[in-house]
Amino acid sequence: MIDPPDGLRTLGGVVGVGIDVVEVARIERAIVRTERFAQRVFTATERSAADRGGTSSLAARFAAKEAVLKALGLGVFEVPLRDIEVTGGGDEPPSIRLHGEASQRASDAGASRWLVSLSHDGGVAAAIVVACGGVAHRRSD
Repeated sequence: MIDPPDGLRTLGGVVGVGIDVVEVARIERAIVRTERFAQRVFTATERSAADRGGTSSLAARFAAKEAVLKALGLGVFEVPLRDIEVTGGGDEPPSIRLHGEASQRASDAGASRWLVSLSHDGGVAAAIVVACGGVAHRRSD
């Protein structure tokens, strides 16, 4: 058996991986068409961060929310999207904070830590999320 590098070993087990891609214009249309869309989907903190980063920032956060659901093996309507909060932005790296039902479902799945990467370019936003379990114990060989 090949041992993983120390950095990976401390992550614990990978519970799931999710990826999502969304057109920025699709999110913009939803915000313009339905006044409550942004309030229903994004937390106040996320909307505030988007004030600095624009619709591209919201689209990347939307993609991350869907990637979290995929990492947990959940469908899009199984937990409220506001229960999944994407923090960071600007000079801070993105991170995932779960609330309510999303937090409970992650706990049930054994996910306690998250790795997330966001990107947007050319009218497209993307996110990849890795759900990790608790810190693994080192083997004593």
